[in-house]
Amino acid sequence: MCRNITTLRGLEPAATDEEIQAAAEQFVRKVTGVQRSASAPTREPCERATAEIAAIVTRLLDELPARRQPPKTVPPLRREEVQARIAARQAAREEHERMHELGIAHSH
Repeated sequence: MCRNITTLRGLEPAATDEEIQAAAEQFVRKVTGVQRSASAPTREPCERATAEIAAIVTRLLDELPARRQPPKTVPPLRREEVQARIAARQAAREEHERMHELGIAHSH
């Protein structure tokens, strides 16, 4: 159904909560067609569904037997280029918030 959802079973080290949450978000976005920027009445049920799916996946991964071979692809959140993009976004967000706190004029 969705080729972008990464196999999380059998990762070394085991899948993180962040990786499970990202997979759950991707699944919900795919089946609903709702993006993160949706209005509150649409976003809230999707956020609840994402949390429930993440909990189910966590339980499922805990209950499954160990995998003999790890997945063939590296999950996106473990790739250096993705980590760099996430860090750059976070730094830009923090700088933007700092500008607000200092009352410095800036564009949005």
